[in-house]
Amino acid sequence: MAELDAAKSGSFRIGGDIAVHRLGFGAMRVTGRGIWGEPADRAEALRTLRRLPDLGVTFIDTADSYGPDVSEELIREALHPYHGLLIATKAGLTRTGPDQWIPLGRPDYLIQQAHKSRRRLGVEQIGLWQLHRIDPKTPRDEQFGAVKALLDDGVIRHAGLSEVSVAEIEAAAQVFPVATVQNRYNLVDRASEDVLDYCQKHGIGFIPWYPLAAGDLARPGSLLDTIARRHGAAPSQIALAWVLKRSPVMLPIPGTSKVSHLEENVAAADIVLSDEDFAALDREGRAHAGT
Repeated sequence: MAELDAAKSGSFRIGGDIAVHRLGFGAMRVTGRGIWGEPADRAEALRTLRRLPDLGVTFIDTADSYGPDVSEELIREALHPYHGLLIATKAGLTRTGPDQWIPLGRPDYLIQQAHKSRRRLGVEQIGLWQLHRIDPKTPRDEQFGAVKALLDDGVIRHAGLSEVSVAEIEAAAQVFPVATVQNRYNLVDRASEDVLDYCQKHGIGFIPWYPLAAGDLARPGSLLDTIARRHGAAPSQIALAWVLKRSPVMLPIPGTSKVSHLEENVAAADIVLSDEDFAALDREGRAHAGT
């Protein structure tokens, strides 16, 4: 069995200066049900986080709203002082209960939350901080101004956006350098193709969330299933390998709270899809997505 190593996914420099292995980890699922409260199996969640460096995972994505606070606190307990790791976090969503997410982009709130994340994570500066959502109730330039203030004050090193359009990226870039964009993207959810193409053109890291999804494409006997069987892999691993091959700026962050699932995800870095298989899956995905 090949050694599991996320380094096989290649590397990318966030903001042009922080090198990470492209296959990262999303720390949303280390919390409780509905991304609320403590995990059902806290010991296993900590084991999963502590396994990341062993597997060559150097990029971890979290948010103040995961728990809330729980994900950041577990990451610190498991991994501080983060040798060789980039812990990226986000703010801009408040929580009132399980599966409840409310945008809040007042500048004073965003700045407060960044300072709190810095303390929770135990760092002098957050390497990458992302605006979790643009709050439609607050002028977006005020939110972008808060991000610039955090950069200017050295609270954060680089800044990114989440769930945005090309026009919104361009508007933000008038105020601060956009290092990353985090939009939902996978084999069958292709609504952000134009955003991905824009990011690739401008050297912006694209962080696809929900990267393993394949929907009906994973059914037995499907093209995806056939390719997976040929590689001796799970359909989700092929879906992840496809995402990695799609663009050199792609930084997928599959998440889990179980070591076994983490190791399965990292094994996808070993899978090399042929150009023919990649193109065939691309066509199937687009057709399924209706694009």
